[in-house]
Amino acid sequence: QVQLVESGGGLVQPGGSLRLSCAASRSISSFNSMGWYRQAPGKQRELVAGITSGGSTDYADSVKGRFIISRDNAKNTLYLQMNSLSPEDTAVYYCNAAKWPPKRNYWGQGTQVTVSS
Repeated sequence: QVQLVESGGGLVQPGGSLRLSCAASRSISSFNSMGWYRQAPGKQRELVAGITSGGSTDYADSVKGRFIISRDNAKNTLYLQMNSLSPEDTAVYYCNAAKWPPKRNYWGQGTQVTVSS
């Protein structure tokens, strides 16, 4: 079993920055991909940013140019640097790790990000 523990969420003013971290209980180099998802109240969970084991990244259009996903295999940790935050970024952010074959998904418990003045 894999445990993913997110941290770094909190309350920030519009225009501010936060860095989320996701610490894994085992080597993250074993995962084919990792990513950050978010879910706002009344909305479906959506992919924010993803990164493959080879280092390729992908971002939702709404965060391109503002968020940066990265991974530190030595620390078994995934990061999400979030800049120029707006109230629309308010959500619970979840860390995901995926491995295949066969396809297996692992999720963290989520961390709340609130952008408000």
